[in-house]
Amino acid sequence: MYNNANELKLLCDQQGKKIYEVAIDVEAENSDCTIKEVRQKFREAIKTMKDACSKTLKKEIPSVSGLTSGNAKKLMSYISKGNTILSADTLKCVAHALSCFEVNTSMGKIIAAPTAGSCGILPACIFLTGEKIDADEETLVNAFATAAAIGLIIEKNATLSGAEGGCQAECGSASAMAAAAVVEMLGGTIDEALHAGAMTITNVMGQVCDPIAGLVEIPCAKRNAIGVVNALLCADLALAGITCFVPFDEVIDAMYAVGKALPPELRETGLGGLAATPTGIAVRKKIFGE
Repeated sequence: MYNNANELKLLCDQQGKKIYEVAIDVEAENSDCTIKEVRQKFREAIKTMKDACSKTLKKEIPSVSGLTSGNAKKLMSYISKGNTILSADTLKCVAHALSCFEVNTSMGKIIAAPTAGSCGILPACIFLTGEKIDADEETLVNAFATAAAIGLIIEKNATLSGAEGGCQAECGSASAMAAAAVVEMLGGTIDEALHAGAMTITNVMGQVCDPIAGLVEIPCAKRNAIGVVNALLCADLALAGITCFVPFDEVIDAMYAVGKALPPELRETGLGGLAATPTGIAVRKKIFGE
């Protein structure tokens, strides 16, 4: 078992294994399952995530509140015009993340990876990378296992909850998980994967959780979008040999301390930040009849 990144790296080095191999071994031991059974659970989750990441690319599905819908479809339409600033691949990845998020807000089936509010970032990044390298299903399973290892470390030493640590703990953690997974998918080292994960957190350190009307929709959807770009950027930085100056474990400790220092108004209560703007207040009153 590992409790932090240093211990994970030590296990990998001692056993000559990748992060995903150690993660699957540990999960099999903790859940009293065989490795084959653990991998099958990942395959089932992957199917659900694939469905969610594609469901609203061509068909608009309104959210329950009516606040967010149609963004994935709009972005795909924009991409088709061929005059984008970012690469089409990157924007397609964002569109898939938005689709997953829209399935969530319409009460569809998603995988909270690591949370419902950040559900689009991880699968979109892994699926896009998988398409670029023509990855088979087992490679995708490995990637999600790598991500799970990073998420477990964050959960053990900090938090994945916006209510406890702000959006840095939700979308930030999802981006860290995605970045590390992408690095390992592309043949990067354990150190590079950890550097990528650490950099994503440093890029959003202090990000508040301020959902308008207390609903996990605005600005959460766009934070899934930027979370994708953050993860892919940091994966590329790490693979280029660029490192995070502060080690992964220290970054996670700092993120947790910052989250604890945030006032309650900025931790998913819907009382501060964008939720406290005149527009945010008006939306809350309209939805709840205040």
